[in-house]
Amino acid sequence: MPGKVVRILVEIGAEVKIGDGIIVVEAMKMQNELKAHRDGIIREIRAAEGENVNGGDVLVIIE
Repeated sequence: MPGKVVRILVEIGAEVKIGDGIIVVEAMKMQNELKAHRDGIIREIRAAEGENVNGGDVLVIIE
């Protein structure tokens, strides 16, 4: 579902665990917190606050 990145909750190099909040996206006037799907380290952030994104877009790389 298309939405707008409201807030990025992590920085490159941050260690995350499954379920940690990564990015907040607003879609249809509701804010949704996208969570880490695996443990790892944030290697790349491919979105910026205020940017419009679509369902299926890769927003963060976790290794």
